Order: sequence, then structure tokens, then C-alpha cells
Amino acid sequence: MATSSERILEVRDLVKHFPLTQGILFKKQIGAIKAVDGVSFDLNKGETLGIVGESGCGKSTLAKVLMALERPTSGSVKINGRDIAKARGGELKRMRRNIQMVMQDPYTSLNPRMTVGDIIGEPYEIHTEVAPKGDRRKKVQELLEVVGLNPDHINRYPHQFSGGQRQRIGIARGLALQPEIIVCDEPVSALDVSIQAQVINLLERLQNEFNLAYIFIAHDLSVVRHISDRVGVMYLGKFVELGKDTEIYDRPAHPYTQALLSAVPVPDPEGREQRERIILQGDPPSPANPPSGCRFRTRCWKAQEICAQEEPLLQIRPGTGHESACHFAETHDVVHVG
Repeated sequence: MATSSERILEVRDLVKHFPLTQGILFKKQIGAIKAVDGVSFDLNKGETLGIVGESGCGKSTLAKVLMALERPTSGSVKINGRDIAKARGGELKRMRRNIQMVMQDPYTSLNPRMTVGDIIGEPYEIHTEVAPKGDRRKKVQELLEVVGLNPDHINRYPHQFSGGQRQRIGIARGLALQPEIIVCDEPVSALDVSIQAQVINLLERLQNEFNLAYIFIAHDLSVVRHISDRVGVMYLGKFVELGKDTEIYDRPAHPYTQALLSAVPVPDPEGREQRERIILQGDPPSPANPPSGCRFRTRCWKAQEICAQEEPLLQIRPGTGHESACHFAETHDVVHVG
């Protein structure tokens, strides 16, 4: 299904800082963890935006803020024109119907004391208007069938299913309220490679069937390329590159993106010999004390004086064709992925 031009999610200047305090009786803020620090993007109906980056770059915190599980320090998250970050009470409850999440770990995200029917049907206990009590069992069985599970297994418990089947249960729970957006926070990272492919194919089928929009967070760049229409690369709480999947993978412009892609395993022996391996020096700086100017400059081989003095904006740079946040952005050939 071709993605629609109808915008359903607008994120503008999103910031989430976690305060650092000292003291026991009288706590004083001495700093902040800048987990998400000025992120902006749009999402259209039926589109998949992949988000990649190293551990600790702010991907999961961004997902929680989009879901209103965390309140932003500043900025806005508008779903169909309404800001979920400012919503409270009944309005927040109604807006949450439109955005649901598929969790990372299928083993810990399902309550072992609840049957599959109760797990998938739990959203109906909160949003009673979606399914009257007498129709819930039928709806849950329909959802089980949609995700490729036997409807007759509605009374089984999570431990009676494999990891891939448990993730299908999590997906069914995410579909229960008929949302327009699903946030997938590393949904296949805990699964075997063959099972990963099955779950990814299921997500694509459901997207085509229900015209869903996905925020797909992952470390596996090959998986992200397979499922995404656009890709955002995060580093220390910010997007450093954003564009169509072909632009990011075939013509990466930011040095950090190029380094990430150079680390992707290449099955072809000739490809492994031809690619240029980019080794980054040192560890990512602390989000409590990020470098001045460009946050990547302390590990970048292109860094110059301007990089410490002036923070590069995320914008289309000459000769690149898509947005990147680098004063010296230029496209660079990287071995084909996927």
C-alpha cells in the first residue's frame, strides 16, 4: 500500500530531561539527563518511520513520550492535530486509543497470571465503548486469528506459547483498540532470525490491511531498511539524519550514519573486502553533559573549530537531497545493506 499524504502525527521540538538531584531531605537539582533534546518529525497514515541509533541515544524515551507514558519537558506531540502531551483525564484516555505500543520483550511484557484472552481483552476494560462486554470474547478470537494464532487457544497462558507466538499476542493487544499508530520498540530483538522474519511479515501485512502507521525502533539496520519508508538516525537525544530509506542507506551524509552502516555484517565475502570500515574512537559522551556545538564532534574525523562553536541544524545540505545535521555533510558510498 502506498503511504498517504494525510499527516496523523506531528512532533515539534520535543524535549525530555530527567533531573539530577542531590540531598536527602532538601533535594536540589544539580543537572539533567538530556534523553531527548529537540526532536521534530512528521508521520503520515500508512507510513513506517524507522528510528536507529546506539543504546542510550534516547530511542525508547522518545517512544514513551509519544505514548504519553512520560510527560515531555517541552515541545508538542500532536495526533490528528491534538497535543497528547497536554491532554489530561478523559481526553488523554480517548487520544491513547489512536496510539498503541508493541513491547520489546515478549517474555516479560505479558502477565503470566492472565490468560491470553484476558491480556488481549484488557484494553476493552478501560475503553468499554470499543467492545460491549458480550462481544469481547468474539473480538479477542478474531484478533488471535488476524495475527495467525488459533482462536481456540484463548484460555491458554503465556508460558504455553513460544517467543514468536507471544509477540503475536502483544501485537494483537496493540490492535485491540483499532489505533492509527503503533509504536514498535525493538519488537523482534529478542527473537530468532527466522521468527523475526515472520513477525516483520506479519507487521507489513497488518499495515496493508488496516492502513497503520508505525514508529519502528530497532538496532538491526537491515530489519529497519526492510520495513521502513523513512529512517531517522539518533545520537545523544537528537536526530542527526532523516530521510527516505534509500537515501539513508545508499547515500548517507552524516559521518555517524556512515559509521553505523559500515558496521553492518555483510554476508558476501567480496562485499566485506570492498567496504570501508569506519571505526569510531571512544564512547558516546554522557547525556548529562553533552559536548558544545555538534554532539558527535568528539568522535568525528571531520571535526573542526566550527563544530565546537555552532550546533548544526537538521536541514537539507547541498548535494545530499535529505536532512542531516553536519557542517560538512556529504554523501559517501557504503556497501549495500539487505
